[in-house]
Amino acid sequence: QVQLVESGGGLVQAGGSLRLSCAASGSIFSSMGWYRQAPGKQRELVAVIGSGGSTKYSDSVKGRFTMSRDGAKKTTDLQMNSLKPEDTAVYYCYFRDNYGHVYWGQGTQVTVSP
Repeated sequence: QVQLVESGGGLVQAGGSLRLSCAASGSIFSSMGWYRQAPGKQRELVAVIGSGGSTKYSDSVKGRFTMSRDGAKKTTDLQMNSLKPEDTAVYYCYFRDNYGHVYWGQGTQVTVSP
C-alpha cells in the first residue's frame, strides 16, 4: 500500500523561509513534484523532478524555491526562500510510480503574512 506523508509548512513573514518534506513508501517511484492551491484558484505546479533527475520550476518560484530528492527516490524536499504573501496556499506533493500511478500527499498549509 502506497503512503505519502507530508511535513513542514506553517506561518511565516514575507521574506522568510520554510521547508516542506514528503516521504513515500510502498512502491518504486520514478518522478515526483509539488503543486499548490490557493483559495479560489486552480492547482498550480510548483516544481517537478522527472525520472531522469532534471528539475523544473514554475516561473513564479524560480530562483526562490529549490526541490530535491534522495537517491532512493523515496523523499523529496521543497526549500522555499524569500517567501511572498502570494505563495500562501496548500502545498501537495505527488509521486508517480513505475506503473504510471500518481499518489498525493495530504497537503500542508503555507501562510505568508505581509
